[in-house]
Amino acid sequence: MKRFLPVLIVLAGLTGCTKKAVVVPAVVTVKTSDTTKITISDTLNYLALGDSYTAGVEVNLHDTYPYLLDSILNARSFHILPPIEIAKPGWTTGDLINAMDGSAVSNTKFGIVTLMIGVNDEAKGLGVSDYRLKFAQILNTAINLTGGKASHVFVLSIPDWGVTPFAKGQESTIGPQIDLFNDVNKSITLQAGANYINVTDVSRLAATDTTLLATDSLHPSKKMYQIWTNLLEPLVTGKLKN
Repeated sequence: MKRFLPVLIVLAGLTGCTKKAVVVPAVVTVKTSDTTKITISDTLNYLALGDSYTAGVEVNLHDTYPYLLDSILNARSFHILPPIEIAKPGWTTGDLINAMDGSAVSNTKFGIVTLMIGVNDEAKGLGVSDYRLKFAQILNTAINLTGGKASHVFVLSIPDWGVTPFAKGQESTIGPQIDLFNDVNKSITLQAGANYINVTDVSRLAATDTTLLATDSLHPSKKMYQIWTNLLEPLVTGKLKN
């Protein structure tokens, strides 16, 4: 059933689609807390792709998962530039494709790309088949932007907004649909050799813990973003060491 989400569609997004130059400092060797040596020769660009869940709604920009991740990685002596975001509330996979095509990111090589997209495809009833094609296109572009390093692309699953007060009791309908969309993006991600992080299970904790939600009773709070980042960061760190 097609559903129209005013909050997901209307709220202004926090974006930053401008091109950023790659800075190349001298080679340095650092040690992390686990004493593993890492040689870092490049400052890495970070591209965050998505919709409102990436851009953030009713939270400080620096409390969203892209910025929290960037902060932690730099604290661990990786040289990561602030995220370049192509993400706005209400965006479907089609909207993201159009935005990427109209940006300058194709001229930049990225050391990290994160991707979370699909909730609005589900909410607008666009269908799993359409999502499958467009998600695959976005993921392929993301991999190309890392110079073909699929291991440096990190896909986050679609949160289950059906458990939120905003859904008004449609959990039994929305939840299974979200699972279908996540089956698609997980399969495509793993087949491509990219990384997949399940944040859907955490998002469902909001059914009994409203502190995980922003004041609009729909989008993640800083607390939720911190949990997502805690799931994402070890995987990113491990891939950057290799």
